[in-house]
Amino acid sequence: MATERNGLTGKVVVITGASSGFGRGMALAFARAGADVVVAARRDEVLDEVARECQGEGVRALAVGAAVSRKAEVEDLARQALVAMGRIDVWVNNAGVGALGRFEDVPLDIHEQVIATDLLGVLYGSYFAYRQMLEQRSGVLINIASELGRHTVPYYASYAAAKHGVVGLTRAIRQELELAEGEGVHVCLVMPTAHDTPFFDHAANYTGHEIQAPEPLHDPQDVIDAVVAIARDPKDEKIVGGDGVVKILLERLAPDAESKLAAKQMHKTQVEDAPLAADTSGAVKSPMQKGTDVDAHRA
Repeated sequence: MATERNGLTGKVVVITGASSGFGRGMALAFARAGADVVVAARRDEVLDEVARECQGEGVRALAVGAAVSRKAEVEDLARQALVAMGRIDVWVNNAGVGALGRFEDVPLDIHEQVIATDLLGVLYGSYFAYRQMLEQRSGVLINIASELGRHTVPYYASYAAAKHGVVGLTRAIRQELELAEGEGVHVCLVMPTAHDTPFFDHAANYTGHEIQAPEPLHDPQDVIDAVVAIARDPKDEKIVGGDGVVKILLERLAPDAESKLAAKQMHKTQVEDAPLAADTSGAVKSPMQKGTDVDAHRA
């Protein structure tokens, strides 16, 4: 156990989007590694359950209800973490939502909320965490983007825009840190491909068809393990999922061909081959009861 917990025992880790998927898995993984955790999400009851599970690992855990699209709530999250735990060693901006559909068919307020959660939420979390880490002269900021932060597919317009923004934001902050020679502080980026989490159950859907999770669909434990490893031994960027590495490489080497191939594949799987379904706003504007596990159990 001492070897497993090396580097994280007693550290304070803040995780947004911790009521399901990657976030819930990260909270438990960090707790098992000996870190104290502060978990944040919109679903208070589920969040309390996650905190209790973490406390069962013998660490301190605090649940803070927060919608990351609201600046004041993210600022309060940082404040509560500092009051309760005394410092912030790792902050993971993980919360995210998605909306699928032709750009013109997705209601504008849904597009706006995707941007607010997936980009502004990361901006707010990064701002409050990074300032605290600079003051401490130590800390690891980890922003969760997506392979769609480096290339695009149709029907994910606002999601892809937000994730491109997360990539640019993270890299710009890191450049400033390097110029300032800010030793002890690290700004890291994780870009997962499609994984078997409740993300697709929570996404808004205006395609007219049932959402089809892209294949291959990976084990979310891969992302959880990558984030914990980066918290222990920071590295600038990590793509999780071999197909994501290939897609991003193709986009750089043959952008026109990659764009056409990705568009055709997405249209075929999401529109041509998918059963019909009614429109839904999913969990974009308000949380849903379903989908509280790490996995969505699609495999």
